[in-house]
Amino acid sequence: MTHTLRVGVIGAGRVGAVLAAGLLAAGHPVAAAAGESDASRRRAAELLPGVPLRKPSDVARAAELLLLTVPDDMLPNVVRVLADSGAIREGQVVAHTSGRHGLAVLEPAAAVGARVIALHPAMTFTGTAVDLERLHGCVFGLTAGPGERELAASLVADLGGRPTWVPEEMRTLYHAGLAHGANHLVTLVSEAMGLLAAAGVDDPSGTLRPLLEAALDNALDHGDAALTGPIVRGDVQTVASHLKDISANAPDTVPSYVAMAWATLDRAVVDGRLLPIRAQQIANVLNAYGEHRILPARVEKSVEKS
Repeated sequence: MTHTLRVGVIGAGRVGAVLAAGLLAAGHPVAAAAGESDASRRRAAELLPGVPLRKPSDVARAAELLLLTVPDDMLPNVVRVLADSGAIREGQVVAHTSGRHGLAVLEPAAAVGARVIALHPAMTFTGTAVDLERLHGCVFGLTAGPGERELAASLVADLGGRPTWVPEEMRTLYHAGLAHGANHLVTLVSEAMGLLAAAGVDDPSGTLRPLLEAALDNALDHGDAALTGPIVRGDVQTVASHLKDISANAPDTVPSYVAMAWATLDRAVVDGRLLPIRAQQIANVLNAYGEHRILPARVEKSVEKS
């Protein structure tokens, strides 16, 4: 554990309240929190009982470690206002939890002598005590200068997490990978459940759960080699039948099915598991259900050779 730091959190939302509670459990006292919504106040009462709710500038002045857990687009203005008002001081540790931003957004704090850290938990949060267990083993995307690297890693260890170091210029790409994998997965699964419900399946989530858990494990362990299904097998008529029935029963799902089918088709051909002629036939089917596309150049070359 790092030496004890008095914590203040601005933005007592799902992430902020949980991280502050995690640091409190590790021995860091929480001096104050700021949260304006009723939901934030409820989370603070549940996860940080007895911690006073104050205005952001007062929270900053009371903290040795200031956690900024506000939305990405608000972060630059919050940092600037706090620095300009004198609420941030020399030697204070200022850390934000944005995945997209690195250290540049904290420049106003660094300019007055604060020690700045970008500390992003690669986890989805409910804002309840359940999340405290999820912090154990959670990976944190860290960006820090040489003088703060040890401190940043120590704070992650106090939370039970594991550090991964992200270069300043790669923060947005790092965050895009997480959002594409997690956020879009929720949309994909919800659409799949909708298709099963439309098909009359009594328990869509229970039907999908073992299949999706196995698919996720296989994908994380083996990457593209885990691909299965009609596109990899070259079952052209199955893909055509899917799209016909989806169009009739859940037309809003057609664009995402087609988009993911194109991405899967590309990968299946490039790794050699799908004959180019079959790929072209599937491409023709997909083109009938959306904006016309051609196979990627590297796939077209394979088709020309067949």
